[in-house]
Amino acid sequence: MFYIRHGSDNFTIIDCSISDKTRESILDELDRERKGKQVQRFISTHPDQDHIQGLVHLDDHIRILNFYCVKNSTTKETETPDFKRYRQLHDDTKKAFYIFKGCTRRWMNENSNERKHAGIHILWPDTSNQDFKDALKRAAQGESPNNISPIIKYGLNNGVAALWMGDLETDFMKAIEDEVDLPKVDLLFAPHHGRKSGRVPKAWLNDMEPKIIIVGEAPSTDLEYYQGYNTITQNTAGDIVFECEEGEVHIYVSSEGYSVDFLVDKNRPSNDGHYIGTLDV
Repeated sequence: MFYIRHGSDNFTIIDCSISDKTRESILDELDRERKGKQVQRFISTHPDQDHIQGLVHLDDHIRILNFYCVKNSTTKETETPDFKRYRQLHDDTKKAFYIFKGCTRRWMNENSNERKHAGIHILWPDTSNQDFKDALKRAAQGESPNNISPIIKYGLNNGVAALWMGDLETDFMKAIEDEVDLPKVDLLFAPHHGRKSGRVPKAWLNDMEPKIIIVGEAPSTDLEYYQGYNTITQNTAGDIVFECEEGEVHIYVSSEGYSVDFLVDKNRPSNDGHYIGTLDV
């Protein structure tokens, strides 16, 4: 689960992972961070339970009015309350906006006289691509919806470029390798929670040249550690805050004992957790 508190009048949540244990603290944090933001959106990469866990609680609490997702007909043998709420939001013609490669929307990536946009661009899916169509078909038949995940870029003027890939799997990424134009990025959130089954193809890594790869919270035996790249591993770092400013990103983690050797120490106060250093971008 991620959120972006934009410098503009925007607030974005990407995916949802709220347990009964964490519900109060997460919802309280979201209330603090989204305060005063008039445009609030929720982006769902795909409807697996670990990416929509607690969606009912989130929707009941913040009243999701802008629900962004890939248009799909995913089915589940067992429908959780969160999956049912996902389908409800997906099918709501007033709330749902279906994302695809190159799509535009006022204040996601288009300015108006009223306010600036959020700097979010969708690089995938190409809805005409046969591999993507096959992934949609498999999800509709009750198989994994991992490969219907979009590729989402967030960019700050004169600042950070970050990329999310949901739970895309390696074989699928290799199949569409030449169909996606990927920019240089500072932060890459490794797909499929950083698993080996979601290792990003070498050709894509060469295109993006990520300065940091954030490896997710899958079991350590399943993780791809991306040798040769700077990484932050959530299993040991805990929750991560990226404070993005012009030309730099200050990074904080919830684990007091976590450290890395590739960041610059700019003596930042640890108001947002344990400060581990700054990335120049």
